[in-house]
Amino acid sequence: MPELDLDADGYLIDLDGTLIAGRNLLPDAQWLLEQVRGRFVIVSNNAEHTPGQLARALRGMGLEVDKEQLLLAGTAAIDTMAEEYPGAAVLLLGSASLRTYARRKGLRLDAPRPDLVLVARDRHFSYARLAAAAEALSDGARFFVAAPDRNHPGANGKPVPETGALAAAILSCVGPIPHRVIGKPEPALFEMGCARLGVSARHALMIGDNPETDGLGSQRIGMRFLRVERGLIRTARAVLPPRCQLTPDRAEARE
Repeated sequence: MPELDLDADGYLIDLDGTLIAGRNLLPDAQWLLEQVRGRFVIVSNNAEHTPGQLARALRGMGLEVDKEQLLLAGTAAIDTMAEEYPGAAVLLLGSASLRTYARRKGLRLDAPRPDLVLVARDRHFSYARLAAAAEALSDGARFFVAAPDRNHPGANGKPVPETGALAAAILSCVGPIPHRVIGKPEPALFEMGCARLGVSARHALMIGDNPETDGLGSQRIGMRFLRVERGLIRTARAVLPPRCQLTPDRAEARE
C-alpha cells in the first residue's frame, strides 16, 4: 500500500494514541512530524499540564516539539476565560501547574464568590471541592469544563479518571445547567488550531485515533479526518466528512 499523501495546508495532530502511548513513541510519530514540519499543531484534551511541561516530556521521549506547537484543553480553557472575562474570580479544580498558569493570565483564584468555575483533571478532587463548586454554580457562576473525557486506560489497562468524570459529579449535584466544554470534540480546540496555523478548516487535516473526539470534532467544522490505528500513519487514508451543522443544543452550549 502506498504511503500517505500529505497534501493539506495545515495539520492538527492528536497526541495520545496517535504519537505516543503512555511514555512510548508510536511507530510513525517521528516520521509524521518530520513530513509536516512547520505546518502542524498538536491538539490534545490534556487538562493537567502546561505546553512547556509537555514539550519537555516529549523531548525526553525523543519527539522534538516546541511548546508553541502544543494546544492543550486545560490551558486553552484558561486562555479563553482570561480573554473573555479578564481579571475574573475563578474556582479552579485542577493541577498546581494550571493554577499557576491561570494566575499568570491575570485570573484571581480562591476568591470568596467566584465568577467562573473551571474543572480540569484534578488528582486531589474531594468532597469539599465538589461542595465548593456546587455552591458557586448555585450562586450563578459560569461553568467551564476543560475536556469531556471521563477516563483513559492506565498502564495496567484499568480506567483512570479524567476531567469528564469530575464534571459529571458536579452536574449530578447542580443539575443540567449550561456549561461550556473546550476540549474535543467541541469546536474550540479545532478552531484555535486552525487559527494558530493560519489555515481554514477545509484546507486542514485532523490526524487522530479516536473517531468520537478527533473524528466527530473535525466533521462538525468540515475538516478531513485521518484515523490512525496502532500508531500506523503512513498507510492510513483520510476521509472527507459529510456536510454537517451544529445541533441547536451544541450551538447554545457555545454561547
